[in-house]
Amino acid sequence: MKKTILILCVIFFTAAFIQAQNAAGIRTIINHYAARNFLPLPVSQSDLDQIIRAGVNAPSARNAQPWHFTIVQNAELARRIISGVTDGNVLIVISAAGDSRTNIPEILDCALAAQSIYLAAQALGLGSRIYTAPVAAVNRDLKNALSLPRDHSVVVIVRIGRVEQVDAASAASSRKAPDSIVTYKK
Repeated sequence: MKKTILILCVIFFTAAFIQAQNAAGIRTIINHYAARNFLPLPVSQSDLDQIIRAGVNAPSARNAQPWHFTIVQNAELARRIISGVTDGNVLIVISAAGDSRTNIPEILDCALAAQSIYLAAQALGLGSRIYTAPVAAVNRDLKNALSLPRDHSVVVIVRIGRVEQVDAASAASSRKAPDSIVTYKK
């Protein structure tokens, strides 16, 4: 009888823990915002390892996993990629083989990896922001400085760093109402 009660308690608390974790994940997705005000504090290696793991485990078409992640922790190089990068920020440069403007499946897969990295950083209490504007200049001028694989082009860049804790609802840009962009067909 005691074993049965113990087993039921373990099952109950495990289920409650999993449900709480799932709710925390949904809250991260719903309440995210693209950080702008980064603090000059470093990102820990353990946080960075978890964030990279999220990118590595992102879904991809046919499980191709076409991405390569270049982690830029050098402040001088980071500022050459994105002006105004704060000391302590990390840039994760995501590249794939081929032309970053025409390889649609690879672009979409790299975008999924970027989103996973972006959300993982926020789930850890860090700020994150996705950049595509500097990609053409990086591909033109900095591929050697980044030591990208020879046949790769940069697709997207994710900036990660420490931020002051803010209310995500007031920090985020306004969103369209779901009923204006969602159609249900039953």
